[in-house]
Amino acid sequence: MRVNITLACTETGDRNYSTTKNKRTNPERIELKKYSPRLQKVTVHRETK
Repeated sequence: MRVNITLACTETGDRNYSTTKNKRTNPERIELKKYSPRLQKVTVHRETK
């Protein structure tokens, strides 16, 4: 039931992280605060396809 997803920065659009999520418990797109190397600060990263 777990699928691989990619997290992209909302400010720069860079795809910095990949992780897994459980589609059954989280059917919607997830948003996490992660470090953006280009901006050198923590920003919101959203799930992309």
